[in-house]
Amino acid sequence: MRRRKGSSPRRKPRPAQALPKRADRPSKTPFEREDATKRCGEIAQLAFALKAARLRFGVSHPYGDSERYDVILDCRRANLFQQRPNTVDQARPRLVRVQVKATTQLVEGLYHVNAHRRIHGRAVPYKLSEIDFIAAYVIPEDSWFIFPLPHILGASSLLLSPKNRRKPHPNNPYREAWHLLREPDGLEFA
Repeated sequence: MRRRKGSSPRRKPRPAQALPKRADRPSKTPFEREDATKRCGEIAQLAFALKAARLRFGVSHPYGDSERYDVILDCRRANLFQQRPNTVDQARPRLVRVQVKATTQLVEGLYHVNAHRRIHGRAVPYKLSEIDFIAAYVIPEDSWFIFPLPHILGASSLLLSPKNRRKPHPNNPYREAWHLLREPDGLEFA
């Protein structure tokens, strides 16, 4: 049996035939990418819990990964440290479910964060019956965006403006908006 010219398995490909290699970063396997993403999310959850605890929220974590939310906050505890606590707040604790997201990805000068979950590989926005807030952590800037779910209902991704951007952005009022967790401002929860 005779081989065609150029079909030898030991023959090196010509430069034009070889795929370009990215020298700036090594390629990762899908498992390594997923592992890095999961670790980034875990670190963001810890950073959120630390920030919330410093702001005097009660912080709890659900057991396992079965729930749609990552953290449960006891907002009544944060209100107890105000000047005149409300007696209604003392009688009934207000617990909120928070989904924590993190991003380092810049898209056309804005940070991009996914605000959805996946079902069979398809992006599905969160529902009011699943979570109350999305907390988006911009890792390079160490800043938080706190979004009440009713304000972004149906969105599967969010664009967040960097701190040093001069042009106003619609999501800027949500930057470091921890007060929204304490006083829902008439938000309805399921």
